[in-house]
Amino acid sequence: MNLPRHPGRKAVALLAATLLLFAGACSDAGDTPAAGGQAGDKGKIKIALSNSFIGNQWRVEMENVYKAACAMPPYADQVECSVFNAGNDVSTQSRQISNLISQGVDAIVINAASTSGLNGVVQQACDRGIVIVSFDNTVDNKCGLTVNTDQVKFGQQLAQFIVDQLKGQGNVVMVTGVAGTGADNDRNKGAKEVFAANPGIKVVATYTGMWDSATAQRATSAQLPNLPKVDGVWVSGGTDGVIKAFAAAKRPMPVVGGEAENGFRKFMAGLLTPKVTGMSIGQPPFLSVISLELARAVVKGEHPKSSITIPFPVATSENMVPGETVFPDLPDSFFADFTDSGPNATVVLCQEAATDGTPCPGKTLDVNLGTP
Repeated sequence: MNLPRHPGRKAVALLAATLLLFAGACSDAGDTPAAGGQAGDKGKIKIALSNSFIGNQWRVEMENVYKAACAMPPYADQVECSVFNAGNDVSTQSRQISNLISQGVDAIVINAASTSGLNGVVQQACDRGIVIVSFDNTVDNKCGLTVNTDQVKFGQQLAQFIVDQLKGQGNVVMVTGVAGTGADNDRNKGAKEVFAANPGIKVVATYTGMWDSATAQRATSAQLPNLPKVDGVWVSGGTDGVIKAFAAAKRPMPVVGGEAENGFRKFMAGLLTPKVTGMSIGQPPFLSVISLELARAVVKGEHPKSSITIPFPVATSENMVPGETVFPDLPDSFFADFTDSGPNATVVLCQEAATDGTPCPGKTLDVNLGTP
């Protein structure tokens, strides 16, 4: 059949649709280019985020701030970003990393589905000279770098705040996280060390809140009828649920050391009642941005090839600033530590970066990796 030399509009549309379908069939569904660059951008280094899963609020914020950072200077000018999610499947994440190795990326930033299950493919990447940076759920292979917080210090820091507020005397409840996880073990260890060193502190109950506000509220409501006066509560996660249980039971509000849920901070700021005296710290979603910066700096030879531990962003009842440490128009479940604050902030991001993954207007992102 002879086609006309200059096809009509219908023929052009049909051809375009066919090409589009063909291109879609050849693509990897797990590959989502971020805003930092397009494939083939000349002069840019290639950094991919390999994330195990996207199934909770923390992970959503973590990916959003990564994408926002990629669209802001200096990353928009220097880095071609991409994002992969593996559905919490080790084999899928391993395959995606293997594909990235084949594509010749310069660095891979990883939140791992398994600390040991990715060791083989990570070694392959290291052998090819690819910089590996894992964070949050890190990989065991020592050829890679890590960016993380110290979970033992999490437990110690909150426990010491409670001890100081109570002047070393009082009854304390511990609301723990998911039993058997490394973070839960480490947080509990740190807290117990501090409480044991202060004989005037009596831990009158320990129970799990599963790092979930609704679960922590139910568990606390069930415990309260059998508890004496409670002066302090140490919470590994689900902090606002614990506060709501005390309020519903009409119990005096204790001093609270807990996670970085926006709802907890609303109580601390007096935006919700009753007002709570507390300290709020947590695993910041911006770990992905710190990892991006470490990968970029190592690839460009601007930072030693070494792992880093970042301090927890700290918020107390005395420094609640709307738009900086607490966000009145965001849900209680939001993690307010998507950004840092204060003169020594690790990284400062706007609200839109966490909610929508969009760049902060007119901002060059300054990431503080600390002293090498």
